[in-house]
Amino acid sequence: MRKTTAVAAALSVALTGAAAAHADERADGVPLAPLGTYSTGAFDQASAEIVAHDPRSQRLYVVNALAATVEVLDISDPTAPAKLFDLVTPGIPAADGSVVEEGAVANSVAVHGDVVAVAVEAADRTDPGWVVFYDTRGNALNAVRVGALPDMAAFTPDGRLLLVANEGEPNDDFTVDPEGSVSVIRVNRRPAALTQHDVRTADFRAWDGDRELPDGVRVFGPDLSTGEPGTPGRVARNLEPEYIVADSAYSAHVVLQEANAFAVVDLRTAEVTDIVPFGFKDHLEPGNELDPSDRDGAIDLRGVPVYGMYQPDAVDSYRHRGRTLLVTANEGDVRDWDGYSESARVKDLELCADSPRLAPYLDANGLTAADLQRDQDLGRLTVSAATGLREGADCHDELYAFGGRSFSIFSTDGDLVFDSGSEFERILAEENPEFFNSNHTENSFDTRSDDKGPEPEGITLGEVGGRVYAFIGLERVGGIMIYDVTDPAGAAFVDYVNHRDFSAEVGTPGALDLGPEGLKFIPAGDSPIPGTPLLAVANEVSGTTTLFRVDL
Repeated sequence: MRKTTAVAAALSVALTGAAAAHADERADGVPLAPLGTYSTGAFDQASAEIVAHDPRSQRLYVVNALAATVEVLDISDPTAPAKLFDLVTPGIPAADGSVVEEGAVANSVAVHGDVVAVAVEAADRTDPGWVVFYDTRGNALNAVRVGALPDMAAFTPDGRLLLVANEGEPNDDFTVDPEGSVSVIRVNRRPAALTQHDVRTADFRAWDGDRELPDGVRVFGPDLSTGEPGTPGRVARNLEPEYIVADSAYSAHVVLQEANAFAVVDLRTAEVTDIVPFGFKDHLEPGNELDPSDRDGAIDLRGVPVYGMYQPDAVDSYRHRGRTLLVTANEGDVRDWDGYSESARVKDLELCADSPRLAPYLDANGLTAADLQRDQDLGRLTVSAATGLREGADCHDELYAFGGRSFSIFSTDGDLVFDSGSEFERILAEENPEFFNSNHTENSFDTRSDDKGPEPEGITLGEVGGRVYAFIGLERVGGIMIYDVTDPAGAAFVDYVNHRDFSAEVGTPGALDLGPEGLKFIPAGDSPIPGTPLLAVANEVSGTTTLFRVDL
């Protein structure tokens, strides 16, 4: 990684807060030192997505969506990870009499003990999918049917239950929209003996009736999914479980990314007991600035009258002073299909002339709505056309952008404990200004400022030397942000490491890692290097899986 500090004085807003406090401490030691990389050789084909680790055999299981397989890597020598074999899911018979079909796609993998579970979507993603079980030697043991588009799988800490987030996305025309759900599978370490009766489904149908959704939970889209309150399937079809963290053997929290909320699941009854909104981030507040334009030719972080929807992708959790905290990578996601899209540029919206949110900002800055909607201002910023509309009118009172360009710590009640604010973009501006907010498929400047910025997607927590650290992968520009979250309210930036070479052409091996997707922390006690923790990162664009030595 090339570090540049001279540009700090040239930034329109100086580096502040925890980032400034730690900027001079990122000195001589490298907190993440790359050890070895395995490459699929496929560029921009989602050939390395989710990664899981088996400490007994020192193997990594990496989802290769391109090949619809899970690649099994030997990392007993982490400087030279080597492929052993593939877990191939098509053709595996399931307990309900079905067979995993050709064209099915592996989406997620989880390991506990000697059991490996692979979540597989059907060739038609609106059909029910499967979970296929293997032993760690690669032998297929069984399969069961789950909901549509199983996108993420996670074992409970004791390994007795496997949880699957069934995203239930619509087809491209939005003429078929299956329900989102969470499968709760009684594995009990005996996957070969499973029947379909061992699969229970936690759904959202209670909110299709009289149960009221909390304010801030986004249920929106065409009539197929929304309709009037009380319409059968309105909420159940609209909510799309994305990511699961199993806090214990009894409860789990499930991110509903597009809805900007999370669900609480009681694992004893396999019921969703609550839906909690994440809330919104005010980009006018000091410390929450962003760069909103890819057409201004500059790094320009500033306060703007826009709300950010946190909309995390990955989530992890830890305990602090007796309570569970959720740590989120606030990627953002837009509902964008051929049959329906909420995506819009600010310049294409009708803004309410008397908006209590926008009008004071315009007056204070001597601007008109037309000025605000120029490409060099907010015109190019991607926002939701479905949120912020004035009731009964066709104009927008408020603007809502996708994602928080940050990571956050929330209580399980949805209270915000910490947010990194604008620190990610400030750090990127200081570290490598020439490629600020670059995309992952090109070496570019400022190309993602109009749409989610660095786009934090993956996150994992790890304990080193008695302290808890968060490792956050930035999908677009690349690299890993490291924060000390031991004190959640005072979480502090530690370092940023980007195993990407901007001097090399993307799509070539010399570019190294592009598009970090899945992160897995390997504790010192589970590491192939005794006493030394590692971080495994799967990169979907470069098709690489890299192991880092953690020295914190």
